[in-house]
Amino acid sequence: MPLGRKSILEALVASLEPLPYTVAVYEGGAAAWGRVDAWSDIDLYLVVEDDRVEDAMREVEAALVRIARIEQKLEAPHPPASGIAQAFYRLEGAGPFLLVDIEVLKRSAPNKDLEPELHGDLVFLFNKGGAISPAALDRVAFEDNRRERLARLQGRHAMFHAFVEKEMHRGNWIEAIDLYRTICLNPLLEVLRMKHAAHHYGFRTRYVHAELPADVVSRFQHLAFVENPDDLAAKYPQAIAWFQETVRELEAAESA
Repeated sequence: MPLGRKSILEALVASLEPLPYTVAVYEGGAAAWGRVDAWSDIDLYLVVEDDRVEDAMREVEAALVRIARIEQKLEAPHPPASGIAQAFYRLEGAGPFLLVDIEVLKRSAPNKDLEPELHGDLVFLFNKGGAISPAALDRVAFEDNRRERLARLQGRHAMFHAFVEKEMHRGNWIEAIDLYRTICLNPLLEVLRMKHAAHHYGFRTRYVHAELPADVVSRFQHLAFVENPDDLAAKYPQAIAWFQETVRELEAAESA
């Protein structure tokens, strides 16, 4: 029988909630944004007492093994100061999409992804004594970081976008298309997100179809899909112009 989202979550909660050192388990990702579909994975956070992170990770694996063989595990490195241990699991019978992405966090971890503006309405599977609650976004720091990032994007774009044209003149189309994506399209998408979905300006392509207007998505997609060298030569100046136009709009909105 296929292994489903509900059975995986129930197995984890049944194993983790009784443990005296577990504090809370909550879902982020698609569940927090109300967008769970047939291709969604499981984004899970487990908060534990500070000295029990390794024990908790062992319990997670034991719970998963009880319901399915672990086909693959991939650990994600985090700096020690973060208080986070993270691993991805692919389970036999769950298919290639229903990965289990679990972060085990120390209770004292400084960042638990609790801001609703950034991470949605987190779905708590248990929360002992209401110990964990949504956190207020530091709007001043967020806006300072956004303005600093915008200035950085402007400077980098102005300095380097001509490298695309340079490689086109040389006939180096592999280099040209790579630079087009990194120097033109990626910064363009970031400023478009600043304009239309500011809280997620740093999320790259994640949630683009859900958060940007359909006409903006369609226009960006047109620029992103390049057919041949002539098509790149035509779309490159369009991407530059749209970036500069969007930056001017952002600056005008800020000074208004």
